[in-house]
Amino acid sequence: MNDTPSKPLPASMPGIFLPGDSTTETRTIPVPTPGPGQVLVEVGASGICGSDIGYIYRGYKSHKGLDGPAYHGVVSGHEPSGRVLAVGPDCRRFRVGDRVIVYHIAGCGLCDNCRRGFYISCSSPSREAYGWQRDGGNAPYLLAEERTLVPLPDELSYVDGALIACGFGTAYEGLRRIRVNGDGDLLVVGLGPVGLAACMIGKGMGARRVVGVEPSAERRAWADTLGLFDRTLPADDHVVAALEEASAGHGFAFTIDASGSVLGRSTAIEAAGEWGHVSLVGEGGRLETEVSDTLLHKQLTLHASWVTSLQAMSELAVNLVRWDLRPERIVSDLFPLSQAQEAFGLAAGASKGKVVFVADEAP
Repeated sequence: MNDTPSKPLPASMPGIFLPGDSTTETRTIPVPTPGPGQVLVEVGASGICGSDIGYIYRGYKSHKGLDGPAYHGVVSGHEPSGRVLAVGPDCRRFRVGDRVIVYHIAGCGLCDNCRRGFYISCSSPSREAYGWQRDGGNAPYLLAEERTLVPLPDELSYVDGALIACGFGTAYEGLRRIRVNGDGDLLVVGLGPVGLAACMIGKGMGARRVVGVEPSAERRAWADTLGLFDRTLPADDHVVAALEEASAGHGFAFTIDASGSVLGRSTAIEAAGEWGHVSLVGEGGRLETEVSDTLLHKQLTLHASWVTSLQAMSELAVNLVRWDLRPERIVSDLFPLSQAQEAFGLAAGASKGKVVFVADEAP
């Protein structure tokens, strides 16, 4: 098979960096050459994640137990997908021309978590996240470890792949943990990109009905236009009573909180019915709940989930094709890299749905 680049490569390229003061900076950097076990990916699409905004764009913060700022001044973006353009020595699975999703953590591959496919929880000091500790996808080309690649089915676009790389993978893992199926209804709290992903995937997994809760009227209106939810409700003082009415007094068999807020988590727990299953995937904040009546007497099971595994991400891509679902449906805004400041500013402010960078010729 041909492992040489399919077209001449430039010597340099623009990359988007985040100074940490709610601005972006475009720098010219060399186009990397893949070494052993590495590939060069031509980026077709790269999403902006809420964690990029909260931990990097607005100011550098420590994250996930790392000492000091989590961002190491690299090219931003941990949600890339694209096409393999060149491969280094010792690559065994992917070849030039393959369409891929990039799992956003390069784990050591040897610790117990990595051997389970959960590079996100790699315990080695060598663990590096794309866009945080090593160059990410907000550039025309990305140097990736072959072991972090997931096949992107031909039926899905690069934008679909970028969404699977983080948000949809996170939602899928959270719903897998609570084993969503056709025996009950699903409540999704927080209708940002991860919440919208949870609704779409929940439908694919067979949930009878999907109800959403969101404080932003604009985001609720956007969610309603997508036709994904059977009903959406505001996150106000009456939301628990409204959810009790929506569930005919039985509560929800499955609930997932993607808001990461105290109120959102409490809503997901209080609205769960007897023997219900609750999934927590929203980052940050605290968990506050009454124990006896809310947890013990309802016999609830709580699941905490952080992103997903390499294997489950691959499984999700195949399932989305089988379910005839396209993640790009929740994208509200597409930008070229040349409009990085506008894209990050919108993602950090009033975006209705997902904001994604696309290459000029990305399908």
